[in-house]
Amino acid sequence: MKMPFMQAVRERVLVLDGAMGTMLQERGLKAGQSPEEMNLTAPEVVAGVHRAYVEAGADIIVTNTFGGTKAKLDHYGLGDQVARINAEAVRIAREVAGENAYVAGSIGPTGRFVEPVGDMGFDEAHALFTEQARALIDAGCDAISLETFLDIKEIRAALIAIRELSADIPVIAMLTFEEKGRSVLGSPPEAAAITLEAAGASIIGSNCGLGVDGIYDILCAMRKVTSLPLISQANAGLPILKDGVTVFPGTPDEMTAYHDRMIGLGVRVIGGCCGTTPAHIAAIKDALSGKQVAFTAKEDDGTTWISSRGSFAAIGKKHPVALIGERINPTGKKLYSQELREGKVSYIRREALEQTELGATLLDVNVGAPGIDEPAAMERAVFCISGAVQTPLVLDSSSPEALEAGLKSADGKVLINSVNGEEKSLAAVLPLARKYGAALVCLTLDDAGIPAEAEGRVAVAQKIAERAAAAGIKRSDLVVDCLTLTVSAEPKGALVALEAVRRVSELGLNSTLGVSNISFGLPCRPLISSTFFSMVMAAGLTSAIVNVKETPMMAAWRSAMVLLGKDVNAAGYIDAYRGQAVGATVQPATAAGTVGTVQAEAAQPEGVRGRLAKAVINGELESVVPLVEEALAEGLSPMQISSEALLVGLDEVGRRFGNGSFFLPQVMVSADTMKAAFARLKQELSGGGLASIGKILMATVEGDIHDIGKNIVVTLLENNGFEVIDLGKNVPAAKILDAARTHQVDAVGLSALMTTTMARMDEVVTLLKSEGVKSFTMVGGAVVTQQYADEIGADLYAKDGMEAVARIKELLAK
Repeated sequence: MKMPFMQAVRERVLVLDGAMGTMLQERGLKAGQSPEEMNLTAPEVVAGVHRAYVEAGADIIVTNTFGGTKAKLDHYGLGDQVARINAEAVRIAREVAGENAYVAGSIGPTGRFVEPVGDMGFDEAHALFTEQARALIDAGCDAISLETFLDIKEIRAALIAIRELSADIPVIAMLTFEEKGRSVLGSPPEAAAITLEAAGASIIGSNCGLGVDGIYDILCAMRKVTSLPLISQANAGLPILKDGVTVFPGTPDEMTAYHDRMIGLGVRVIGGCCGTTPAHIAAIKDALSGKQVAFTAKEDDGTTWISSRGSFAAIGKKHPVALIGERINPTGKKLYSQELREGKVSYIRREALEQTELGATLLDVNVGAPGIDEPAAMERAVFCISGAVQTPLVLDSSSPEALEAGLKSADGKVLINSVNGEEKSLAAVLPLARKYGAALVCLTLDDAGIPAEAEGRVAVAQKIAERAAAAGIKRSDLVVDCLTLTVSAEPKGALVALEAVRRVSELGLNSTLGVSNISFGLPCRPLISSTFFSMVMAAGLTSAIVNVKETPMMAAWRSAMVLLGKDVNAAGYIDAYRGQAVGATVQPATAAGTVGTVQAEAAQPEGVRGRLAKAVINGELESVVPLVEEALAEGLSPMQISSEALLVGLDEVGRRFGNGSFFLPQVMVSADTMKAAFARLKQELSGGGLASIGKILMATVEGDIHDIGKNIVVTLLENNGFEVIDLGKNVPAAKILDAARTHQVDAVGLSALMTTTMARMDEVVTLLKSEGVKSFTMVGGAVVTQQYADEIGADLYAKDGMEAVARIKELLAK
């Protein structure tokens, strides 16, 4: 009898099987046919693929259910067969595996992005993954394998759904990364690892997209922030076209070149993705012979890791004191309170940008104003901030409903502010933190109120820690707020807080304080607050809720980081105050080099043109139409507004995307802002819209039902002044030819996500040329490369939407 799956992972490195789609294609899978349907119509073929991998030495075989969600099966008219198809897939694999291998139930992405980047809500994604996971678990798989996800938010929804069904089933969670070291939506490996571990993954890593060398680099980055076992499931190199057939050049020997380093890194599962065959798996198995070592988890150093889609932050003794920006809070802010009641987000976006630029490590988000729908307001705020900056979030609310809305809306692992020692609070907040994988600010008060002495506050902290542990929340995910009472009313308030912070630090817990509370009611408040801030950092404080716009507070922080040895060689301090004369009054400075810092923009036009450009850059959807109205009132023509303002802003977005300071979610927010501006301008033009700079036909090729990438390119082309004819997905070559002729397009753009459908691009390009169509051809997609584009004779290749726009402009200009 096989030992439990995770026990096997700890004792030896397991070999996972290779590609399924290409193997099925070799055995009769037709173009445009659902691979999962073969579980019902040709189970012996699916079993044959599994058997080949088991005979090659695979310890884990993965079910033929990668596209087994209702969202995917609906494309083939099989949406009502989710339970049957997934259960049958497990049965087939189980019969082949016997006692020789484990069976992992495969779950892939739905083909849609989750809001606000896409149109799929968290609850819809959660329901889709719940349905498939339940079928796989009920059928008796040994583990779940989440594969080839592009969107950290989508795979997070899948993990949360699985963990609601089973707290025990092992879950492998893999994101796909690009050559730049980020996912297509901008997630670095560290942020992905933090988010996946928090959401309940048992093993994390990466598959597809990269060869074994690229995967190794990704896993090295993940190891810095997680102690979980890792998985490597690399492609057999990048695909090329040979004699009209798509092949992967990676040899079995090349797939094993990194084994020693992988094992040393803590990789416990090694398999193959696109292009790998039983021969590759046999080579991997042979290479592991005699190299088996037991897994030793990295010791938890007590760091509280927080993540967003595109960034991550640390709270802990080994790290600089984390700054939690306090400004997104309606208390005492009439403008923000009014905007909350009106459902607007301009204040939130502005504060997120400014606080990030000034050095905030995290952003506290509070929308608790009277007379508003707090859950809806929290969702809007989280969507707004995640589209504007990469800074991780602290969700600040006493409403469990608002917290849950924010937790569903978030892209990564957030910090909840807060739970306290009251039974009502513990019962409401701990389950939310556990379900959604959040860390917790723990207020040191309970049903008896705030203890007057440090000893009482520490006792409350210990109580919360014990209850959190019982709920399955790690000790390192607790950040204790020892509470700052105003010194004007409580003369011992500062001393008690200082002692409580010292005691909490001795217990190995992280801490935070709302520092400025100490000076309430006193003149020259920043003087008292900054002095107290320096004292409490020396006492062991690991994070602080502060106003990063207050120069004395930031000066105290920068100075303390140097004196406490957390600013190596005083590099941050020197960057902030470089060029200021000795004895000069300290001037405000931005946080040069801070993760998530807003990048300096290129020079923009002045006046309303400049404000329009900035609105596009920052994605100011609410303000862009009023600015268009203002520009029209000043006498600017629609074409002037477009070319001298809006497109200038979009060019800056492209520049930032190119230098890595902007990512796809921010690009899409800017695109939505452009769309709103163009919609208003079109009203000024009789009989049509703005002049098109070119007509582009877009399609996902036949057999491929994935259109996320193509849809992004369509949006960006339209917002850059192109007229786009979008034929959708799974489009036959003949239909593309007919549409290209009918619409007399300047270019035809083709997309493919799967290696099994890449060859269709060649067919389309060849057909267009043979029929004398003069349109340029452009190809792109996750598996497509420049070499492949050259081999099939496409006129250009683009690796992402922004590059597609730039290259089409360049080609048409010639």
